[in-house]
Amino acid sequence: MADPGDAVQLGLVASLARPGTNITGVTSLAPELATKRMGLLKEAFSNTARVAVLWNSAIPPAEVALKELQAAAPLLGVDLQFVEVQGPPGFAEAFAAIMREHADALFVFPDPLTFGNRESIVGFANKNSIPALFGAREFVEVGGLMSYGSDYPALFRRAGNYVGRILKGESPADLPVEQPAKFELIINLKLRRRSGSISRQHCSPVPTR
Repeated sequence: MADPGDAVQLGLVASLARPGTNITGVTSLAPELATKRMGLLKEAFSNTARVAVLWNSAIPPAEVALKELQAAAPLLGVDLQFVEVQGPPGFAEAFAAIMREHADALFVFPDPLTFGNRESIVGFANKNSIPALFGAREFVEVGGLMSYGSDYPALFRRAGNYVGRILKGESPADLPVEQPAKFELIINLKLRRRSGSISRQHCSPVPTR
Protein backbone atom coordinates (compact mmCIF):
# COMPACT_ATOMS: atom_id res chain seq x y z
CA MET A 1 0.00 0.00 0.00
CA ALA A 2 1.06 3.60 -0.66
CA ASP A 3 -0.46 6.23 1.65
CA PRO A 4 -3.79 4.51 2.45
CA GLY A 5 -4.61 6.85 5.31
CA ASP A 6 -4.86 5.43 8.81
CA ALA A 7 -4.07 1.78 8.06
CA VAL A 8 -4.66 0.73 11.68
CA GLN A 9 -8.05 2.41 11.97
CA LEU A 10 -9.08 0.95 8.61
CA GLY A 11 -8.16 -2.52 9.84
CA LEU A 12 -5.53 -3.10 7.17
CA VAL A 13 -2.78 -3.80 9.72
CA ALA A 14 -2.64 -4.65 13.42
CA SER A 15 -0.06 -1.93 14.10
CA LEU A 16 2.43 0.13 12.13
CA ALA A 17 5.37 -1.57 13.82
CA ARG A 18 4.09 -5.11 13.25
CA PRO A 19 1.44 -5.26 10.51
CA GLY A 20 0.68 -8.92 11.24
CA THR A 21 -1.18 -9.25 7.94
CA ASN A 22 -0.37 -9.68 4.27
CA ILE A 23 -0.21 -5.89 3.88
CA THR A 24 2.52 -3.32 4.47
CA GLY A 25 3.88 -0.18 2.82
CA VAL A 26 4.13 3.53 3.54
CA THR A 27 1.88 6.20 4.99
CA SER A 28 2.02 10.00 5.05
CA LEU A 29 0.37 10.16 8.47
CA ALA A 30 2.35 11.23 11.51
CA PRO A 31 1.27 12.10 15.07
CA GLU A 32 0.04 15.66 15.51
CA LEU A 33 0.70 16.58 11.88
CA ALA A 34 -2.57 18.49 11.53
CA THR A 35 -1.83 20.44 14.72
CA LYS A 36 1.65 21.31 13.47
CA ARG A 37 0.19 22.64 10.24
CA MET A 38 -2.34 24.79 12.05
CA GLY A 39 0.41 26.12 14.33
CA LEU A 40 2.45 27.17 11.31
CA LEU A 41 -0.53 28.98 9.83
CA LYS A 42 -1.12 30.83 13.09
CA GLU A 43 2.58 31.67 13.39
CA ALA A 44 2.67 33.05 9.86
CA PHE A 45 -0.51 35.10 10.32
CA SER A 46 -0.72 35.93 14.01
CA ASN A 47 -3.95 37.93 13.65
CA THR A 48 -5.83 34.89 12.36
CA ALA A 49 -8.88 34.24 14.53
CA ARG A 50 -11.14 32.13 12.31
CA VAL A 51 -9.86 29.35 10.07
CA ALA A 52 -11.94 27.53 7.47
CA VAL A 53 -10.98 23.85 7.32
CA LEU A 54 -11.77 22.30 3.94
CA TRP A 55 -12.10 18.55 4.32
CA ASN A 56 -13.40 15.49 2.49
CA SER A 57 -15.63 13.38 4.73
CA ALA A 58 -15.21 10.40 2.39
CA ILE A 59 -11.63 10.03 3.65
CA PRO A 60 -11.66 8.33 7.11
CA PRO A 61 -8.26 9.72 8.27
CA ALA A 62 -9.65 13.24 7.99
CA GLU A 63 -11.87 12.63 11.00
CA VAL A 64 -8.84 11.80 13.16
CA ALA A 65 -7.11 14.98 12.05
CA LEU A 66 -10.23 17.04 12.74
CA LYS A 67 -10.23 15.84 16.33
CA GLU A 68 -6.59 16.92 16.63
CA LEU A 69 -7.46 20.37 15.32
CA GLN A 70 -10.42 20.72 17.67
CA ALA A 71 -8.17 19.97 20.63
CA ALA A 72 -5.48 22.38 19.47
CA ALA A 73 -7.72 25.28 18.43
CA PRO A 74 -8.23 26.79 21.93
CA LEU A 75 -4.49 26.65 22.59
CA LEU A 76 -3.78 28.42 19.31
CA GLY A 77 -6.52 30.98 19.85
CA VAL A 78 -8.50 30.20 16.72
CA ASP A 79 -12.08 29.25 15.93
CA LEU A 80 -12.55 26.55 13.30
CA GLN A 81 -15.13 26.47 10.54
CA PHE A 82 -15.38 22.95 9.16
CA VAL A 83 -16.35 23.02 5.50
CA GLU A 84 -17.19 19.59 4.12
CA VAL A 85 -16.88 18.71 0.44
CA GLN A 86 -17.42 15.27 -1.11
CA GLY A 87 -17.01 15.86 -4.82
CA PRO A 88 -16.11 18.52 -7.43
CA PRO A 89 -19.68 19.90 -7.62
CA GLY A 90 -19.49 20.71 -3.91
CA PHE A 91 -16.63 23.21 -4.15
CA ALA A 92 -18.81 26.15 -5.23
CA GLU A 93 -20.99 25.72 -2.15
CA ALA A 94 -17.93 25.24 0.06
CA PHE A 95 -16.31 28.42 -1.23
CA ALA A 96 -19.54 30.34 -0.67
CA ALA A 97 -19.71 29.08 2.92
CA ILE A 98 -16.14 30.21 3.58
CA MET A 99 -16.91 33.69 2.29
CA ARG A 100 -20.17 33.83 4.25
CA GLU A 101 -18.40 33.12 7.53
CA HIS A 102 -15.60 35.63 6.81
CA ALA A 103 -12.74 33.21 7.46
CA ASP A 104 -9.36 34.82 8.08
CA ALA A 105 -7.45 31.86 6.64
CA LEU A 106 -7.93 28.53 4.90
CA PHE A 107 -6.59 25.09 5.91
CA VAL A 108 -6.76 22.33 3.30
CA PHE A 109 -6.19 18.61 3.92
CA PRO A 110 -4.38 16.74 1.15
CA ASP A 111 -6.44 13.93 -0.34
CA PRO A 112 -7.33 12.77 -3.89
CA LEU A 113 -10.29 15.16 -4.10
CA THR A 114 -8.52 18.35 -3.00
CA PHE A 115 -5.34 17.37 -4.84
CA GLY A 116 -7.25 16.87 -8.08
CA ASN A 117 -8.96 20.24 -7.66
CA ARG A 118 -5.97 22.14 -6.29
CA GLU A 119 -5.95 24.80 -9.01
CA SER A 120 -9.57 25.68 -8.26
CA ILE A 121 -8.92 25.84 -4.50
CA VAL A 122 -5.75 27.90 -4.91
CA GLY A 123 -7.52 30.22 -7.35
CA PHE A 124 -10.34 30.81 -4.87
CA ALA A 125 -7.96 31.60 -2.00
CA ASN A 126 -5.81 33.94 -4.07
CA LYS A 127 -8.74 35.73 -5.69
CA ASN A 128 -10.21 36.51 -2.29
CA SER A 129 -6.86 37.23 -0.58
CA ILE A 130 -7.34 34.44 1.96
CA PRO A 131 -4.03 33.10 3.37
CA ALA A 132 -4.04 29.34 2.88
CA LEU A 133 -1.93 26.45 4.11
CA PHE A 134 -1.98 23.19 2.17
CA GLY A 135 -0.74 19.70 2.93
CA ALA A 136 1.45 19.18 -0.13
CA ARG A 137 3.93 21.23 -2.14
CA GLU A 138 2.00 20.60 -5.36
CA PHE A 139 -0.55 23.18 -4.18
CA VAL A 140 2.20 25.79 -3.96
CA GLU A 141 3.51 24.82 -7.38
CA VAL A 142 0.18 25.91 -8.91
CA GLY A 143 0.24 29.25 -7.07
CA GLY A 144 -0.73 28.47 -3.47
CA LEU A 145 0.81 30.38 -0.58
CA MET A 146 2.36 27.71 1.66
CA SER A 147 2.38 24.02 2.42
CA TYR A 148 3.70 21.68 5.07
CA GLY A 149 3.84 17.95 4.65
CA SER A 150 5.77 14.94 3.44
CA ASP A 151 7.25 14.49 -0.01
CA TYR A 152 4.57 12.39 -1.72
CA PRO A 153 6.64 11.33 -4.76
CA ALA A 154 9.32 10.12 -2.33
CA LEU A 155 6.69 8.12 -0.42
CA PHE A 156 5.59 6.37 -3.58
CA ARG A 157 9.19 5.55 -4.44
CA ARG A 158 9.56 4.02 -0.98
CA ALA A 159 6.47 1.92 -1.68
CA GLY A 160 8.30 0.56 -4.72
CA ASN A 161 11.14 -0.50 -2.43
CA TYR A 162 8.66 -2.57 -0.40
CA VAL A 163 7.51 -4.30 -3.59
CA GLY A 164 11.10 -5.32 -4.29
CA ARG A 165 11.62 -6.69 -0.78
CA ILE A 166 8.42 -8.72 -0.88
CA LEU A 167 9.24 -10.14 -4.32
CA LYS A 168 12.58 -11.26 -2.88
CA GLY A 169 10.79 -13.29 -0.22
CA GLU A 170 10.29 -11.04 2.82
CA SER A 171 6.93 -11.32 4.58
CA PRO A 172 4.71 -8.21 4.63
CA ALA A 173 3.63 -9.14 8.16
CA ASP A 174 7.19 -8.53 9.38
CA LEU A 175 7.85 -5.28 7.50
CA PRO A 176 6.87 -2.20 9.58
CA VAL A 177 4.71 0.37 7.85
CA GLU A 178 7.02 3.28 7.12
CA GLN A 179 6.06 6.74 8.32
CA PRO A 180 7.63 9.92 6.96
CA ALA A 181 10.68 11.11 8.87
CA LYS A 182 11.09 14.35 6.93
CA PHE A 183 8.60 17.12 6.29
CA GLU A 184 9.00 20.20 4.13
CA LEU A 185 7.69 23.72 4.57
CA ILE A 186 7.25 25.33 1.15
CA ILE A 187 6.44 29.00 0.71
CA ASN A 188 5.53 30.87 -2.44
CA LEU A 189 7.80 33.87 -1.92
CA LYS A 190 6.17 35.84 -4.72
CA LEU A 191 2.73 35.51 -3.17
CA ARG A 192 4.16 35.97 0.33
CA ARG A 193 5.10 39.56 -0.43
CA ARG A 194 1.46 40.32 -1.14
CA SER A 195 0.05 38.30 1.77
CA GLY A 196 2.02 39.54 4.75
CA SER A 197 5.18 38.71 6.63
CA ILE A 198 6.23 35.07 6.94
CA SER A 199 9.47 33.96 8.49
CA ARG A 200 11.87 32.64 5.86
CA GLN A 201 13.57 30.30 8.30
CA HIS A 202 13.40 26.69 7.08
CA CYS A 203 11.45 27.76 3.98
CA SER A 204 12.06 26.38 0.50
CA PRO A 205 10.94 28.61 -2.38
CA VAL A 206 9.54 26.92 -5.46
CA PRO A 207 8.95 28.25 -8.97
CA THR A 208 5.57 29.94 -9.34
CA ARG A 209 3.39 30.70 -12.32
